Amino acid sequence: MSAFGAVLVVDDDPDIIEILEYNLRKSGFSVVTAADGPTALQKAREALPSLIVLDLLLPGLEGTDVCRMLKQDKHTRSIPVLMLTARGEEIDRVVGLELGADDYVVKPFSPRELILRIKAILRRSAVETDESESVRIGPLAIDIKGHHVMVNDQPVPLTATEFKLLVTLFQRRGRVQTRDELLNVVWGYDYMGYGRTVDAHVKRLREKLGEASALVETVRGVGYRFVK
Repeated sequence: MSAFGAVLVVDDDPDIIEILEYNLRKSGFSVVTAADGPTALQKAREALPSLIVLDLLLPGLEGTDVCRMLKQDKHTRSIPVLMLTARGEEIDRVVGLELGADDYVVKPFSPRELILRIKAILRRSAVETDESESVRIGPLAIDIKGHHVMVNDQPVPLTATEFKLLVTLFQRRGRVQTRDELLNVVWGYDYMGYGRTVDAHVKRLREKLGEASALVETVRGVGYRFVK
């Protein structure tokens, strides 16, 4: 049995598959692989892996479409996704993050860095906090210990990163949090130069919160604040 659970690696390059499979197994993960979009969806639903490493340029179905479909499926929406692609343009990174990806790595990559990022994402997925409170602020209810969020008594499906972002802002309510502070606390490692990562996740979080989105306030030129 693997120490860290299963990772689904989706890439049409057999060399990339081989490199990632070797390094993931060496690091204590079990590995499931797919070389095209439709197979990726099938294996994600069958294996329910702990995390998916997903290339954007795939035959059969683009990685962006795969990510979108995973996030729309109640059985797979909570599985963290790390986008892996040769595309380096910022717009591609932002699109991936807006679709619900938890992180983004551009080829060529360091296998060691990729493993560290995977472990960081999985730590965020298992958000641990000393607070066990359930709180209600207007239409928003947060059950921190139970990892549940509701707006007007309707459940809001958040990814692990979106949940930790919301809880971090709530726990520091009334205080402005810079993008760098949120990157360090929520993402768990130095991610300098990628403030748009925070912006994309806040945008998606607000969309999901609907009526309660006004509780997450933008402080122009600085960052974000959960209003008291």
